[in-house]
Amino acid sequence: MVRTALRVVLDAEPDLEVVGEAATGAEAVSVVRAARPDVVLMDVRMPEVDGIRATERILAGTAEPPRIVVVTTFENDSSVYDALRAGAAGFLLKRAAVEELVGAVRLVARSDSLLYPEAVRGLAAEHARRGPRPAPPWAARLTEREAEVLRLVATGLTNAEIAVRLGVGPATAKTHVAAALSKLGARDRTRAVILAYESGFVGTG
Repeated sequence: MVRTALRVVLDAEPDLEVVGEAATGAEAVSVVRAARPDVVLMDVRMPEVDGIRATERILAGTAEPPRIVVVTTFENDSSVYDALRAGAAGFLLKRAAVEELVGAVRLVARSDSLLYPEAVRGLAAEHARRGPRPAPPWAARLTEREAEVLRLVATGLTNAEIAVRLGVGPATAKTHVAAALSKLGARDRTRAVILAYESGFVGTG
């Protein structure tokens, strides 16, 4: 019933098309490899293979992996953070309004900002290791500007907002963000935020 409702909502949008659906995590991996979607809505809790393991398998075994949004009942569920650490681009609450659902799919497809930045930052800060930590290896590779940009990304700012904050053009801000993510080895902004907090590069205070 839930999958049917999602299909109806998304297929009603002129710029969106549902190309497949799956009942289990294992099936989701097969469907993604066959259908090659741009965005996947992945339930965290599924039979056989849960959404976290399915996310890992999709991202590891697909040449051009899709952007994955995990769907959950509770935003502070530890499994949501595990899914984000596994590579999910963001999460969506099952009680989200239709407009939020459609907007979330479009947003992660563009991949230029965080989905629900405050919630992602809160989860990252909550699960970050406390106490002194050595600087991560990638920190030394960042230029001063890239380090500044990473901290702004960690606050949830979009490329456009970063450009305004730094007094540069949008294209320049995008270039700095891309360079910072590349040096972190982060496929997207969500992963960059998690790495920034877990490493202590961005404080939790």
